[in-house]
Amino acid sequence: GSPITAEERRNRDKKHLNDITAARLPPLHHSPAKLLSIEESIAIQIQQKEAYEEMQAKLAAQKLAERLNIKMLRFEPEGEASMQYREVRDED
Repeated sequence: GSPITAEERRNRDKKHLNDITAARLPPLHHSPAKLLSIEESIAIQIQQKEAYEEMQAKLAAQKLAERLNIKMLRFEPEGEASMQYREVRDED
């Protein structure tokens, strides 16, 4: 027979795979993996760890507040309090 090109061979193999399995590779949404230096990798890991710990702390505070039934209200010492103690002047 005549030799087949690489593209024809790929198409034939792909058709064969389609015949034997319904599994498909997921589409690639992100750019391919890239190599990082150790310093970049460590910096990213530290940043992710700090973000994770901050999120955990917020979640723990929220759960504790819910458990203790604490409501966070806005505190404005200059606002309402100053209105309650206004000077009263005589019009005379």
